[in-house]
Amino acid sequence: MSTLIRLNKFISDSGHCSRREADKLIEQGRVNINGAIPELGTKVAEGDIVTVDGNPISASASDKTDRIYIAYHKPVGVTCTTERHVKGNIIDAIGHKERIFPIGRLDKPSEGLIFLTSDGDIVNKILRAENAHDKEYVVTVNRPLTANFIDKMSKGVPILNTVTKPCKVTMQSKMVFRIILTQGLNRQIRRMCEYLGYEVTKLKRNRIMSVRLAGLKSGQWRNLTQEEMADINRAVLSSTKTAV
Repeated sequence: MSTLIRLNKFISDSGHCSRREADKLIEQGRVNINGAIPELGTKVAEGDIVTVDGNPISASASDKTDRIYIAYHKPVGVTCTTERHVKGNIIDAIGHKERIFPIGRLDKPSEGLIFLTSDGDIVNKILRAENAHDKEYVVTVNRPLTANFIDKMSKGVPILNTVTKPCKVTMQSKMVFRIILTQGLNRQIRRMCEYLGYEVTKLKRNRIMSVRLAGLKSGQWRNLTQEEMADINRAVLSSTKTAV
């Protein structure tokens, strides 16, 4: 580490947690630098000793060979949180031997593909809205679909004090449609359907960027391949650089 970097980035790059969670740890006074409690925005210099709850945090390897990237088929009922006291949390569900955290979220009643990693930097890049990384879902609703529903879902629906971005929606069967989103608003698909008078009875994410769920049974996970990681890294190459 040749330059000063923000404490939250140092912690997330180490694989301890995401940058947002690192901020929470700092605010809670659980982080120390050289024995002193720092403030948000504090920067770390080479040689500084950083601890969380008294445990030392090591700088990440420059080539990221120590990072973990996995694809997980989240079952219905699993909650995308790293808080271990939450019953059915995603960390206990996977049981990985290393510390990992999810990239983004997938609602508890939903299932499908989600990434988990120990690389805090890639979490920030993938989640940046301007990157517009597409995610594909198959959705079942409680009553027959109409052409009007498909048209309105495609053009944008007013939810959460905004209008959703135009997206690709195709009818799969009488009560099932496929949707490709580049947004990640809270419960977006469910809220969009509710606005149009429909209730989602099943929601499954089967693709994130170039990575597909195919081959993973519910509850199973696998490491992302070198080819998949190369595609992801190319996709986030233009991402705004994170602050140092």
